[in-house]
Amino acid sequence: MDRFFKALLFVIPLAFAAAAVGASPAIIFFTSALAIVPLAKYIGEATEELAAHTNTALGGLLNITFGNATELIIGFFALRAGLIDVVKASITGSILGNLLLVLGTAIFFGGLKRERQKFNSTAAKVSVSTLLLVMTILAVPAIFIFTLPTVSPTVVENMSLIGAGFLLLAYAGSLLFSLRTHTHLYIGEVAKYEPHWSKAKSIWILVVATIGVAILSEILVGSIEPLVTSWGWTQLFIGVIFVAIIGNAAEHTSAITVALRDKMDLSLQIATGSATQIAMFVTPVLVFVSLWYTPHMTLVFDTFELACMLFSVFVVNAIIEDGESNWLEGLQLLIAYAVMAVAFFLHP
Repeated sequence: MDRFFKALLFVIPLAFAAAAVGASPAIIFFTSALAIVPLAKYIGEATEELAAHTNTALGGLLNITFGNATELIIGFFALRAGLIDVVKASITGSILGNLLLVLGTAIFFGGLKRERQKFNSTAAKVSVSTLLLVMTILAVPAIFIFTLPTVSPTVVENMSLIGAGFLLLAYAGSLLFSLRTHTHLYIGEVAKYEPHWSKAKSIWILVVATIGVAILSEILVGSIEPLVTSWGWTQLFIGVIFVAIIGNAAEHTSAITVALRDKMDLSLQIATGSATQIAMFVTPVLVFVSLWYTPHMTLVFDTFELACMLFSVFVVNAIIEDGESNWLEGLQLLIAYAVMAVAFFLHP
């Protein structure tokens, strides 16, 4: 799998060349998207290497800061371009992708040669219950507007800022739970990681990869509106399916790989943990960042997006309830994702 990501590095000059010569929006979009994937992987590896050179608390802080760097950078440029729908759709797609596509694929392939795979249901339920809290916070502004259509935009914006603040508070609490008070629930299969890179090498790779992602993200975002015009795809579909997968591709492969090794606890941590970070850290940060731009981003998501996110959390909760999984449950998650993907494609 490492060879695959290294091979994708050759797409980087192609993406820059496509942008320089003014290629079609589709070529620019897909080459820049593919070029971001290996850089996102190197950001994750460099962060993991740096974290290994520090203590647990500082390592956790590094993972929070740079673990979602790709999603934050893409979101930043989309906000600057006024593509609020793309930002919200990418958040929706990241949650759906991690809970249904990634976890479904991991459970399916991990269970093909085994009757069942077992995992710590307590830790998994904590992650899912946290996501249910997120869904509640995201649903309240939409319900508020539905029940009070005459509410002013200022009230909605203030409510979103308060909700974003509570999301960050809840995320801080979940970090304290997993890194300090209940670490025994999360380290059953995770040995201490021994660094392979020096601290200086890790920093240099992190800096270079982050700069590369920033430049390519600007190119990517700049091609979205022309792509919408030329291909007729909606910003919702592009955000949910394509933009959401770009920054999480490396984590997706990791979750599947460890599931094949029958380490479902770790696979669940990767999939649900990534969804939780997107929902509780990336989302509120982008809400606050949007205050520098016009229009501002709120926590008011489309009803269809909210329903899909909520149903995905409920489905995953039902599957992890008994602390074991099999290939059929993985297939069911994949079918749920496929149905939703088609619906987002057809959604106007």
